[in-house]
Amino acid sequence: RKDRGAQPSLSEKLRQALRAQYTAHPRWSVQLHFDNLVAQAKQSPDLFGVPSYSSVRRFTRKNGLLKARRAPGGKRTRGQLQAQERLEAREVRSYEVEHVGGLWHLDFHNGSLKIVRQNGEWVTPVLLGIIDDRSRLACHLQWYLREATQELVHGLSQALLKRGVPRALMTDRGAAMRAAETQGGLSRLSIDYQPTLPYSPYQNAKQESYWNQVEGRLLAMLEGVTDLTLDLLNNASQAWGEQEYNRSVHSETGQTPIERFLAGPD
Repeated sequence: RKDRGAQPSLSEKLRQALRAQYTAHPRWSVQLHFDNLVAQAKQSPDLFGVPSYSSVRRFTRKNGLLKARRAPGGKRTRGQLQAQERLEAREVRSYEVEHVGGLWHLDFHNGSLKIVRQNGEWVTPVLLGIIDDRSRLACHLQWYLREATQELVHGLSQALLKRGVPRALMTDRGAAMRAAETQGGLSRLSIDYQPTLPYSPYQNAKQESYWNQVEGRLLAMLEGVTDLTLDLLNNASQAWGEQEYNRSVHSETGQTPIERFLAGPD
């Protein structure tokens, strides 16, 4: 087409409004810019004919109106800068493997509730969570007092005993995952280790979505429990994972995780 790249669907008024929005809010996502542009158009007769989200997204990318990111603490390392450049230069798409057990996601999560130990000390536990990519099934979840190789290997072994051996495992590049014991065990079981790129948590977005469920449902129901112990937390977590999370319809798949897991293909 002769008008390729010109984007005639975006009037000059809309372009000016988009640039003004970006100047005022450089850390907004494209979706948020689009939603606000639609809201502005309803209130202003000059901003009529807002095109599709895809058109707005193409315009922002072509004109360098990319979401600004900053690292905690302000100063960014060389690796963080490289990760930002990679993210801005390439499109990020969602994905899903074709087979159940084709890919598992594993990560640790620092909980928002504290537990009391037998000596009376209050500590913040960490949750090891493992989910199946295709079905979103919670293969295993367990709270520990620390994030280390012994805890990772123990929790992963529980998931293997429950759900079988996956083809691949995706994690971040934490010390526990890079440990010789972990890597040797994965190799002996022929599990393909697929670490995420440095400073790129969006690669493990399904895991991040799972943490939202943990915090918004599981831990929210335990907020009023006094003297919460590690055993009680783990018992409640197993009940929630198996009886609620794995049996609730997932918004993306339209099935419960356990139904999708059993339906295969594996």
